[in-house]
Amino acid sequence: MSLSLSSRDVARLLSEPSAETRAELAAKVADNLDAAALTGAEIGLARDIVRILARDVEATVRAALSNGLRHTRDLPHDVALRLAQDIDDVALPMLADSLVLSDEDLADIVRQGTPGKQAAIAGRADISEAVSDALITHAGEPAVARLMANDSAAIAEASLDRAATRFAGSNAIKQAMVLRPSLPIAVADRLVTMVSREWQAQLVKRHALPPAAAADIVLASREQAILHLSAGASDAALSAMIGHMHRNGRLTPTLILRALCTGDIAFFEAAMAVRGDVPLANAQLLIHDPSRQGLTALYRKAELPESLLGAVRAAVDVVDETGFDGNARDLERFRARVISRVLTTAESVDAEDADYLIDKLGDVLVHAPEISAAAG
Repeated sequence: MSLSLSSRDVARLLSEPSAETRAELAAKVADNLDAAALTGAEIGLARDIVRILARDVEATVRAALSNGLRHTRDLPHDVALRLAQDIDDVALPMLADSLVLSDEDLADIVRQGTPGKQAAIAGRADISEAVSDALITHAGEPAVARLMANDSAAIAEASLDRAATRFAGSNAIKQAMVLRPSLPIAVADRLVTMVSREWQAQLVKRHALPPAAAADIVLASREQAILHLSAGASDAALSAMIGHMHRNGRLTPTLILRALCTGDIAFFEAAMAVRGDVPLANAQLLIHDPSRQGLTALYRKAELPESLLGAVRAAVDVVDETGFDGNARDLERFRARVISRVLTTAESVDAEDADYLIDKLGDVLVHAPEISAAAG
């Protein structure tokens, strides 16, 4: 392939009064510079023409050049940078795609550029941590939201944490962070307190969270569904959710124990069925077997910690001893009995779970002082 431009084209560029014609020549030279089989002399000529066009007084000419050269790897760095620093109509194609620009170039443009330039950079493929940090530190909400939605962008934990602080009031940015393919556990844990319940559920579904935080979110989402002990025991949506959590390693012993102690028997039964790989009806029979041998066998098949078996047996004892009477604060009374029994009979509950249950018991007693005598 030979270059279709010549020295006559250079002369024409210097004398051509028509911006339209110069724009056509800009597209032509862009096609030539991207050709793979040019000689050294031909590449030199094409670069000379590019440098002339990059200084053209007409923005339409420079824009045509930028758009045509956005994917060109042989573009001289000085030309790429000049176009990237131009007005938005000229710069945006280069900022969105050019691989000639360095991380330092992009970070400088983020610091000094317009919102349009910042957004174009935020949408680039494979953005480095340095460029992401510059965007989070200097760009506005639209660009940072676009960055968070860019799955190929590398973003350091410290930068994500800074984004959560700087844009604490931006739902668009927080939600885009939740939807990222991965988040450091500390960042995900922090977002728990910053997003709505709907988006908390997304955090549990998509990211690893500390067991206590995950348990609180899941149990809070279940709160309104608990009407009596058997509520939702055959609920397909509940089984699907628990199956998904188990496949992703999030059906933790902490979550299962806390669900049981706070009255979500349906969740406990379905979780034991999934972890033990038995039908739900069989799991229910084993759990409530009066001898507790069935519960013990299912518990061990579910590969739950031996240290929590006593706490689970104590809680199930209360479940089977206690019925709902339909009166006011029925669920609160049940919770108080279960939690009190677990705390007084199961010394093996770890400190974090014990603190959680003590807090729950305190909440029950503070909001329903008339049931304190019934606790235990």
